[in-house]
Amino acid sequence: MKPRVGQTLVSTVDATTVVVVRWPEKDLEVTCGGAAMVDPRGPEAGAIGTPDPSQMGGSQLGKRYADEELGVEVLCTKSGQGTLALNGVPLPLKAAKPLPASD
Repeated sequence: MKPRVGQTLVSTVDATTVVVVRWPEKDLEVTCGGAAMVDPRGPEAGAIGTPDPSQMGGSQLGKRYADEELGVEVLCTKSGQGTLALNGVPLPLKAAKPLPASD
């Protein structure tokens, strides 16, 4: 699946919801809890996936997850128990940029 920037994706194993912030021209699979994330308006939206116990580290509301090498970034808009991953590799939290000091 190749998501579009601004598209919402939902997990099939928990309540996690993300919005795509950046996505390359590549066809990559984003998963949550070991199961592929789907378009909430698509035919798979009501599907129930089977969670992978090793992929249940949780996701944090309001945090960005990114893979800088691949050019992928998603924003978590609803947290859940599943770990967000890209092609089977967990997505790390994106570090916050420090604000400039005001004099």
